[in-house]
Amino acid sequence: MTDTLIAHFGEMLPFILIGFGAQMIDGALGMAYGVISSTLLLALGVPPSRASASVHAAETFTTGVSAISHIAHRNVDWRLFARLIIPGVIGGVAGAYVLSNIDGSVIKPFVQIYLAAIGIYLVWRGFHFPPHARDPKWVAPLGLVGGFMDASGGGGWGPIVTSNLLIQGTSPRHTIGTVNTVEFVLTLSISITFLLHLGWQAFTTYTTGLLIGGVIAAPFGAMLARHVAPRVLFVGVGTILMLTSLFGVAKWLGYIG
Repeated sequence: MTDTLIAHFGEMLPFILIGFGAQMIDGALGMAYGVISSTLLLALGVPPSRASASVHAAETFTTGVSAISHIAHRNVDWRLFARLIIPGVIGGVAGAYVLSNIDGSVIKPFVQIYLAAIGIYLVWRGFHFPPHARDPKWVAPLGLVGGFMDASGGGGWGPIVTSNLLIQGTSPRHTIGTVNTVEFVLTLSISITFLLHLGWQAFTTYTTGLLIGGVIAAPFGAMLARHVAPRVLFVGVGTILMLTSLFGVAKWLGYIG
């Protein structure tokens, strides 16, 4: 019995580490859980369909724990939350409906090129301009677009919303915390039908490992967002945005299989 448990844990450990690392980055910088975890699962030889199912199932829970952690660390701007939540959910539900008729992957490469350019700008700005918090003007349209792209394009809420709010001058810490907290409601509204249809078969070794690692990491990611200097957060967000977006563009162009 003990040998079986040890063997099962040994199989699960790589996926726990992937979930932990991906959630640490997502919790601290407000993006990239899906991209990082999916990429690493595929690199380990997990079939694409199972990788996607595992990431989506685990993300529904890890975003919830991340939201609670950000709230506990006072990283959430509730005024910004209120301005994002309704447009984000509307955009997400609309994107889920449209997905059945339009291939969101057609639009995704162009969005990734745009996000890579924003990433370069955020890194440059982090080194050259001390961030000064300002009240953002474009919030509701951003929520609609971010929610729509997240559902129809298979991801994009964090990169689109976090990066554009930072460009408008919002506080990095509160932007990351708020966007993560809204993402829980958004992910739940988009994924609920998917999870009902998928059932318990989604909870494979991959999913369980991602879930365990992500839940453990969530409080630490929120802690980093609270204590790390705004300039470092700017550069971190920009770097992750550049790397993940350029990876997507390279994959689209056929340089990466």
